[in-house]
Amino acid sequence: MEGLPKNRQVVILLVLCISFFILNIGSCISSYSQGSLRKKEMAQRLDAEEKLVRLSQEKVSLTGKLNAKEKELEEERVAFQATKKALLQEQMVCQTLKDELQKVTKVKETLETDLKKALKESKKVKR
Repeated sequence: MEGLPKNRQVVILLVLCISFFILNIGSCISSYSQGSLRKKEMAQRLDAEEKLVRLSQEKVSLTGKLNAKEKELEEERVAFQATKKALLQEQMVCQTLKDELQKVTKVKETLETDLKKALKESKKVKR
C-alpha cells in the first residue's frame, strides 16, 4: 500500500508536469503569434510613415511649383494688360490716322475738282 501513494504522487506530478508543459507550449505559440502580429504592425506603420513623409515632400514640392506658376500667371496677366493697353492706344492712333486720311482725301478731291475747273476756265480764256 505504500507503493500506491508513491505512484499516486508520481502520477499527480506527471499530470501536473504535462499540464504545465502544454500550457508552456501554448504560451510560446501565443507569444510567437503576437510577435509576428507586432512585426507586421510595425512594418505597416513604417510603410505608412514612409508614405506620409514622401507625400509631405511631394506636397511641399507641388506647393512650391503652384506658387511659382501663380507668380508666373500674375506676371503674364500684367504683361497681357500692358499689351492690351498698348493695342488700344495703337487702335486709337490707327483710327485717328484713318480720319486724317479721309480728310486729306476729301481735300485732295476738292483740290482736283478745283484744278479741273481752273484748267477748263484757262482753256476757255485762251480761246
